[in-house]
Amino acid sequence: MAASEFPHPAPGDPSATHDSPGARQQADWRGLKGDVEGLADVAAEQGRGLLDAVRVQAQDYVEQRKNDAAGQVHDLARTIRSSSKDFDDKPNIKAFFDSAADGLEQLGSSIESRSFGDFYAEAESFARRAPVAVAVGTFVAGLLAARFIKSSSLPPEGDARDGFRG
Repeated sequence: MAASEFPHPAPGDPSATHDSPGARQQADWRGLKGDVEGLADVAAEQGRGLLDAVRVQAQDYVEQRKNDAAGQVHDLARTIRSSSKDFDDKPNIKAFFDSAADGLEQLGSSIESRSFGDFYAEAESFARRAPVAVAVGTFVAGLLAARFIKSSSLPPEGDARDGFRG
């Protein structure tokens, strides 16, 4: 097709009637274009639906993990508080344990009451305030992960020189 998307018969051309092959071809092109646009709309709508479903599942997963983390923090606070009973005769140490348990209970309640968006906004704010700390923390986490992966890998099966011994 030279200058346009659809073949157009020249004005005054006797083949310009609706029964002409050119008119049928143009109608076929328009029909095909409509079909493709319809398919594109359906695909876009299904893509949006898929993204919405993934977003809901991710939010549910994060919410469940958040509640699990809050429960574990509360459990740790209860354990520390029960451990402080052993120090009834030492009020300074007991006060230290009780203070730690109170702080952990507040942390657990804070985790329960916040949404994922709140955590994300707070992490983003911290990263903006202390980018060096985030970079150092990321580097250290990478080193620890590499050491963990290296230590958990299987040891080699014998020495490389063992294959040459006969």
